[in-house]
Formats: sequence, C-alpha cells, structure tokens
Amino acid sequence: MDNGLAVAAGAFARTDESITVEYPPEEQLPSSEPVAGAGRAGANVFPTLATFSLQGKVGVVTGGARGLGLVMGQGMVISGADLALVDLNKEEAARQAQSIVETFRKENPDAKRLPKVTAHYADVSDFESVESCIAEIVAEHGKIDNLVTSAGFTENFEAVSYPIDRMRKLWGVNVDGTYLFATSVARHLMERQSKGSMVFIGSMSGAVVNVPQPQAPYNAAKAAVRHLCASLSVEWAKAGIRVNCISPGYMLTALTQKILDDKPDLKKQWTSLIPQGKMGCPEELMGPVTFLLSDASSYVTGADLRVDGGYTVT
Repeated sequence: MDNGLAVAAGAFARTDESITVEYPPEEQLPSSEPVAGAGRAGANVFPTLATFSLQGKVGVVTGGARGLGLVMGQGMVISGADLALVDLNKEEAARQAQSIVETFRKENPDAKRLPKVTAHYADVSDFESVESCIAEIVAEHGKIDNLVTSAGFTENFEAVSYPIDRMRKLWGVNVDGTYLFATSVARHLMERQSKGSMVFIGSMSGAVVNVPQPQAPYNAAKAAVRHLCASLSVEWAKAGIRVNCISPGYMLTALTQKILDDKPDLKKQWTSLIPQGKMGCPEELMGPVTFLLSDASSYVTGADLRVDGGYTVT
C-alpha cells in the first residue's frame, strides 16, 4: 500500500495550473549591473581569432537596460562594438550605458578609445516608435551593423484564464517587436548596400513545452520568433544579411531570482531537468551572441543555437 503518497504517473511531465506568475510593472523590475571582470580579448590577454572581433561595428540591443539584453550588449562592447541600448525605460538605459563605459574604462585603462554607448526609447510593438528609434540611432552613430532583439517577457497563466489583453501585449513585444526592429534595420542595411548580422533572442520554450509552469502563449510566441529567424534568413541572404537565433534555457537573471525566491520548489524542479544540473548565468550568452554577430560565423544563417545546459536534448 502506498497510503496515497505515490506520485501519479506522468505528474512530472505536466503543467501545474496553480503556478501563476504575472510580469511585474516597470517600476518593480529589479535593476541589473554590468558584468565585472569579463576581460577583453587581445594580444596581452587571451589571443583569439580576429574574425571574432566586432571592431568598427555598431550594434543595437532591444530590451537592453536589464537582464540578458544588458549583458549581451556589454559583451558586444568588450568585443569592440559601439552600442545603442534600446528600452521602454530610457532613463535606466542611460544609466546602464554610462555604467558599461565606466566598467570598460576601469578594466582597460590603456585603451586608446572608449566605446560609444547610447540610450534610446522605443515601444518595440509600435511601428512609428521603432522607426523613430532607428532614425535616432543612425543619426547618433552614423550606421547600424548588428541587431539583437532581446526585448521580451513571459508570464505563467493557465491558458483558459489568461487575460486576452495580456496575451496580445506579450505577442506584441516578443513577436511584433522582433519583426519591426528586424525589418527596419534590414531596410537600413539594404539602403547602404551593406552586409549585417542579426540575432533574435528566442527561447528553448519555442521548441519544448516547459513544466510545471503553464505558459502556452509565450511558448508559441518564441516558436514564432525562431521560425521568423529562419524565414528572414532565407529572404535576406541575397542582401548579405545573416539572421540567427539564440534560444536560452533557464537563465538566472535578477527577475528570475526574485521569482524563484518566492517559489524555491520550482528551481529544484527546473534544475533536476537540466543535464548540467544548474541554471545558466546571463554572461554565458556573451560568447554565443558575439560569435553569431561576428565574421567568425560568416557561413551561419538561419540557425537556432540552444544555450540551455542540455535541457532540450533529454
């Protein structure tokens, strides 16, 4: 007799409708800090292939004021790029832009040139806002070479009770925002008759169904981002524009940490399903994004790079 204590068959492969997580309002989002001690590749540090350099490039990162976007943007700067941070919160983006430059200055006191890092506002789901933002970036930097679409968010709701207005907002940021920025930057590159490289930030949730948290609209949105990447990579190949996707697994951002502090059992369940046995750190995306933006990946387009500790291969 199991006295009713046995776990029901299939229980660990199902969603749990009791898990509800609503994305917090802007004023409640935790701030992020630039990564310290990330170093800079070069002859006096760790020599590496010249094709990994982003020297002379101008990159744009949406959702760049916090979390994964901020860290990936810093990785681009360390690799030689100038950077435009785009966010709904321009004040936070401006603070972080200054912090990135100051961190670079402290860690590279002999650098002959400091990176140019600027902050810009955009509602990524609004066409006019996106067009205005791109025009502002081009006016400040003179050009755009690289794009990382990191603006996005997830919420956990049982599908039958998810408010339709919140679902539309989620799709507007994750899917429309990716499409609008990608097409605007592509038009800019085509007008310049210049090659470029874009990285869409998808999620492993675009390929698998996460458990136990219910998040069907987010999973579908990230699947759309992944296939949008594939479709645009083919459409724009003749223009010399590469489009790739990074699909992170569970990453321990400041916001994720806040959620897991309230739900410690959720972290245990997540990590139990990751072959590496741990969640990823945001700085572990610095290398993948630099690789896909740089000439080191010149024959890579339409790819989906899973950075998930092995989660999706089990």
